[in-house]
Amino acid sequence: MERPRIVVTLANTAGKSNAALAEDKNERYIEAIDRHGGEPVPLDERASPAERSAAFELMDGLVISGGEDIDPARYGRAIDSRTVVDPGRDVLDEEAFRAASQRGIPIFGICRGLQAINVFSGGSLVQHIEEHAGHPYRGRASDAGRHALRLVHGSSFSKLLGDAEELEVNSFHHQAVDHDGLAPGLRASGIASHSSGDLVEALESANDDLWMIGVQCHPERTESTPPEFVRLWDAFMSAAREQTRLPTG
Repeated sequence: MERPRIVVTLANTAGKSNAALAEDKNERYIEAIDRHGGEPVPLDERASPAERSAAFELMDGLVISGGEDIDPARYGRAIDSRTVVDPGRDVLDEEAFRAASQRGIPIFGICRGLQAINVFSGGSLVQHIEEHAGHPYRGRASDAGRHALRLVHGSSFSKLLGDAEELEVNSFHHQAVDHDGLAPGLRASGIASHSSGDLVEALESANDDLWMIGVQCHPERTESTPPEFVRLWDAFMSAAREQTRLPTG
């Protein structure tokens, strides 16, 4: 069976203070795509316009991975002192998102990727929350912060995970989407309780004909992810595999 070509947008490790940690994080996404039957096509901000165009033209699916914060100017807010922006990544992610959306390509957003889907769809973010920001770690240890995620009954996300009502997920984020900031055309499919109000920690397209799901947790980290998330990866790959059967151009 042909492996779907999955573009995955990644952090530029050369621009990070801890390049080894950034490389480890990037590798997890690539491993997850390969493990679930996809052909990873990694891109970071160093990719040339020609390289980006070629990748977007041939992609069967898009993973927008985690990373630093989206520039709040993109959703009309002043920058918070705790926000760390990555302008080159913002440009890459939006180019990839627009290209995939134009062609109806399946989109899977992870952490920053969920936030990117929301911002690029016209939503906004809460720039800082307490309690959910776990400490980055390397290796395969299971010492991640965790919290409960309530799945919205009847959502595509819930159905893909076997209609589970609640799962415990890992927690590595200090920004979030709340109900007021959820973009038009998207619906909440997973909710996490928080002292400042409920947070949207899974979202999907309100158009059932489009495969677009974002999760705030990190399902590429298998050591701290519920086994139900394998179904989500498999559903994404299945949707992407359908693209390999469609004519291009």
